[in-house]
Amino acid sequence: MGELFSAYDIPGAFWMTLKLAVLSAAGSLVLGSVIAVCRLSPVPLLRWLGTAYITVFRNTPLTLLCVFCMLGLSSNLRIEIADPASSAYFSDRSFRWGLAALIAYHATYVCEALRTGFNAIPPGQAEAARSIGLTFTQSLRHVILPQGFRSAIVPLGNALIALTKNTTVVAAIGVAEIAYLMGNMFENRPDLSAWIFLIVAAGFVLFTLPAGLLTTHLGGKLAVRR
Repeated sequence: MGELFSAYDIPGAFWMTLKLAVLSAAGSLVLGSVIAVCRLSPVPLLRWLGTAYITVFRNTPLTLLCVFCMLGLSSNLRIEIADPASSAYFSDRSFRWGLAALIAYHATYVCEALRTGFNAIPPGQAEAARSIGLTFTQSLRHVILPQGFRSAIVPLGNALIALTKNTTVVAAIGVAEIAYLMGNMFENRPDLSAWIFLIVAAGFVLFTLPAGLLTTHLGGKLAVRR
């Protein structure tokens, strides 16, 4: 094990994985919340846009989204999200396009998790909000969203765990996270395959286990009482 840590930047690769997970979780939470609101909107066009987004992105493989971002948007359409003059241009470009693909893909699961929470709210509460004169936006802010997020804590935690594990997919476009490094280690040190597997597996357990325990605890503590 010491040979692997001395020859490869394993902590740096795990740090890259953690950055991908945290930033894409924040981005997908924001985007997924917007899509969920669109699906609840009384405006037919917004509902259609939300449903179309879910249908397209949830049924598109994440690997395909990553490759499309890198080859389609970046290489062919020349859409730049990194400074070409920077010495870290290629690594920054891969990281940011991988992040964009993760956010676009996992926002669909965040949206569906939130919809589960919204559907758990008794319909009478939304009707009561309308009866006292609250607008749709006010009902969302004061009645639906607070209870919906509390009811969706556990599904959101599951989405976070799935997102953390799916960060390995961005290795397909050259992001130097732990799966990318693991491929190099397997290629150069096949005699240490068991140690490589144990190190990577232990790292992902350390990332996902606390998230699972925390969301389970909060889900029981903050659940909306019926």
